[in-house]
Amino acid sequence: MQRRTFVQLGAAALTPLAAFAQDYPAKPVTVVVSFSAGGNNDIRARQLGQEVSKLIGQSIIVDNKPGASGNIGHDFVARAAADGYTLGIGAMGPLAVNPSIYPKMNFDPQKDFTPIVLIEKAPLVLVTRVDKPYKSLADVIAAAKAKPGSLSIGNAGTGGAHHLSAELFKQQAGVFALSVPYKGGGPASNALLSGEVDMMFEQTYAALPSIQAGKTRPLAVTSEKRLPSLPGVPTMAELGYPKATVSNWLGLVGPKGMSPATVKKLNEAFNKVLAMPDIKAKIAGPGNEIGGGTPEEFAAFIAAENRKWADVVKTAHIRME
Repeated sequence: MQRRTFVQLGAAALTPLAAFAQDYPAKPVTVVVSFSAGGNNDIRARQLGQEVSKLIGQSIIVDNKPGASGNIGHDFVARAAADGYTLGIGAMGPLAVNPSIYPKMNFDPQKDFTPIVLIEKAPLVLVTRVDKPYKSLADVIAAAKAKPGSLSIGNAGTGGAHHLSAELFKQQAGVFALSVPYKGGGPASNALLSGEVDMMFEQTYAALPSIQAGKTRPLAVTSEKRLPSLPGVPTMAELGYPKATVSNWLGLVGPKGMSPATVKKLNEAFNKVLAMPDIKAKIAGPGNEIGGGTPEEFAAFIAAENRKWADVVKTAHIRME
């Protein structure tokens, strides 16, 4: 019996690693979310994980590791074994923005991860309180040019999608407005509703309730095409600012060096789930755009986002200490 066990182990040791991918996964898979429970990244990880687990035959465990604008969780994934059992929700901030605004990073977004699949893009909408005099984007630009620095744009924190969308818009439109950071989207939204700031680039799913209640007025969306949830609101591109197209995106990544067969299996499973009507409704219903596609397409997208935000950050002199 002992000899037979030894022979079996010896044979296994000589088997190429790719062969083991056929048996993947043989145990539960952990997906690290680099932000607190209850946020969009966390919710999407749990929604997709529940369905993907049925396809791969193993549980998917969501593990929240928030902190440092998502850097802590991403660093954990980058240092994990490349066996496919520790994955992460790769987010726009840590993968495309933070390398340009943090003086020191413990990981390289384009070298230390294996892109698996883009999950979704979340465009933003520029909103103002209904009693403000701005009826259109042209009104905002005219006011900003008439009195530079007189307008204020709230955001959910330095370097976040809200802030960067505003900075990119200001650069494209050639105007100056005061960026006012708050500790999260909730406080920033409250500041908008109270009139403390003039306007805000807000995540579409978060902005819709106030828009539908008649409390805020949408002026433009940052999506490539008009959103089904806001069909009457023009895109930045339509209004003459195509470079101000922005999405706060997320996808699935793993540590560098993962087996191509394992990546293929995960990519296929997540693409199947993203195509499910119920999942599509949960993503697109609030105004987000469904991802999907190949690992190569996701890798190219991450690289393009790095270049884009590096230029914006440099021009705006944004820096985190």
